[in-house]
Amino acid sequence: MSRQESAKTLGQKLAAGLKAWRFGTVLGAFLIVVLALGWRLVDLHVVDDDFLRKQGDVRTIRVEAIDAHRGVITDRYGEPLAVSTPVQTLWANPSQADPDEPRLANLARLLEISEARLRKRLADYSGREFIYLRRKVQPGLAARAMELGIPGVHTRQEYRRYYPAGEVTAHVVGFTNIDELGQEGIELAYNDWLSGVSGRKRVLKDNRGRVIKDLTLIRDAAPGHNLELSIDLRLQYLAYRELKAVVGAHSARGGTLVMLDVDTGEVLAMANQGSYNPNDRSQLEPGNLRNKAITDLFEPGSTLKPISVAAALESGEYSTDTTIDTSPGYRRFGRFTIRDFRNYGVLSLTDILVKSSNVGVSKIASELGGDVIRNLYARLGFGQPTGIGFPGEAVGVLPAPMKWRPSEEATLAYGYGVSVNALQLAQAYMVIANGGVRYPLSLMKLEAAPVGERVLSEEVTADVRGMLGQVVARGSGKRAQPGFYSAGGKTGTVHLVGARGYEDSQYKAVFAGMAPIDNPRIVTVVAVDAPQSGEYYGGEVAAPVFSRVMSDALRLLNVRPELEVGATPKTSEQAGERG
Repeated sequence: MSRQESAKTLGQKLAAGLKAWRFGTVLGAFLIVVLALGWRLVDLHVVDDDFLRKQGDVRTIRVEAIDAHRGVITDRYGEPLAVSTPVQTLWANPSQADPDEPRLANLARLLEISEARLRKRLADYSGREFIYLRRKVQPGLAARAMELGIPGVHTRQEYRRYYPAGEVTAHVVGFTNIDELGQEGIELAYNDWLSGVSGRKRVLKDNRGRVIKDLTLIRDAAPGHNLELSIDLRLQYLAYRELKAVVGAHSARGGTLVMLDVDTGEVLAMANQGSYNPNDRSQLEPGNLRNKAITDLFEPGSTLKPISVAAALESGEYSTDTTIDTSPGYRRFGRFTIRDFRNYGVLSLTDILVKSSNVGVSKIASELGGDVIRNLYARLGFGQPTGIGFPGEAVGVLPAPMKWRPSEEATLAYGYGVSVNALQLAQAYMVIANGGVRYPLSLMKLEAAPVGERVLSEEVTADVRGMLGQVVARGSGKRAQPGFYSAGGKTGTVHLVGARGYEDSQYKAVFAGMAPIDNPRIVTVVAVDAPQSGEYYGGEVAAPVFSRVMSDALRLLNVRPELEVGATPKTSEQAGERG
C-alpha cells in the first residue's frame, strides 16, 4: 500500500472516531440533563414538595376581608331604627379588563354610569388591580352585571345602612356614610360601639378571580354592638305627625317636640321640622340636619314664670294665696316698660300664672332678687349640659351679673335674657312634675331607676302643679287640654332674634306641660318657629299640638282616663291670657 493510501485511511479512521466522540459527548450530555430533570422532578414532587405548593398558592390563594355588620339600633321595645343589610359592590381589575370590550356598553347602561368614563377609567388605571365600579347595589342588579361575563369585573359583599322609620327618627338616629361610619346623631355619638371589626379568610380563586373555595378562617368578623334607645317609636310617630301638621298648617319655619318620662329622665320622643330621609339624601338640605331640640337655643319666655313662682314659694315669703297688685298693668324701668295684656289689678300667685302677668312675676323678682331666681334656674339645669351625650348639644346662656339691674331682674323672671334648648326646658318641667328631683336625661333605655338630685321640695312642686293645672283649666293653656286626661302647663310667646335684635313680627310659640296633672307620667315641650298664618301665640299654636300628642300618648301607655265624657273642665272667658 502506498504512503498516500495509508494517509487517506488514517484520516478516515480519525474522522470516524471524532464523529463517534461527538455523538457520545452529546448523548452523555443529554442523558445528564434528563437525569438532572428527572431528579429535580422527583425532588420537587417527592423529597421537597413545598416549593411547587408555594408557587401554586401564590397564583391561586388570596386573603380576603370579611365585612362585619354594624350594630342594630332599636327603640325601647326592640323596633329597628337602623339596620345593616347585605348588598353587593361591583369592582374591576383594570389589568385584566379590556377598555375596548364591547360588553362594557351594556354594563354602563345597567349600572347607570357613563360608558365613556368607564372605558377611560379602565385605560387610565390599567396598571392597577382594583377600582370601584359601583358600590352597594342590590344583589339582583349585581347578578345581572355578572351575567354579562366581562373579564376583570367582580363583586364583593358589603353592608348598607337602612333606616326603617326614615325621617321620623332621622334627627335622633342620624346616619352613616358609604363606609358605615357615623356622621350624625346616635350613629356618630356611639360610632365606636356600633362599628364591627372585619375578619380575614384565605380563599382559592380561579384565573378569572372567582372564589372557588374558602380554605381557612384567619380571624372571624366581630359584628358591632346593638343599642336600645329610650325612644318609644309609637310616640315618636305621634310627635312627628302632629308637629309636621302644625308647621304646615301655620306655614311655620320649623318646630320641635320633646317628650320625657317623668320618673326616669328617658327621652320618649324627640322630633323636629324640617326633617330629611336618611335613606335618600339626594335632596338633603344642610339646615335640616340639626337636631333642633338640642342644638338650637331660644329665650323661653313665659314658660319660665312657673319656675319664678316656685322660687317665691321656696323662699317662704309667699304662698299660693299671696296677692300682688299688678295695676296699672305696666311697669317702667327708665326707657324700658313691661306690660300685661291688660290691667288685671290684684292677682294671687295662681292667677299671675293663669293670666300670664309680666307685671306680677316681675314684682316677685324685684322682691326676691335676681340671684334667687337665677340660682333656681341653675339647679334645674339651665346653662349646663343635660347629660344626654348627644353631639352638638348647646348648653345655653344663664347670666350671672355681679349686680342685677331692676330691668334685668324683671325680664329674667319671665324668660328673657336666658337661652335654653327644648330639652333643657323639658328637664326643668320634669323636676316640677316628679316632685322636685332632677335626673340626668338619657337617650338610652335604662334598666334601673337613675340616681337623681333633689332640687325642690315636694310641697313646692305640688303647689306649682296645681297652678299649672289652672292655667290649662281656665287660662292661656285652655287649648292644651288632652281629651279625657287632666293636664297642666304654661304657654310662651317670644320674639325671635334676628341680625338686628328682636324681630317685631317673628315669634316662637311654646307650650311646656305635663299630664295627668295629679300624677304626671309625661312631660312634653312643643315649640313652633315663626308661624305665619295669623295665629302665633303659644296658646293658639303650640298648645293644641300638646293636647293631641298627650291624649294619644297617654292612651298608648295605658294610662287610665281621669275625666268622663262630657266632663272636660270648663273654661272661663278668654280674658287675653296670651302667655
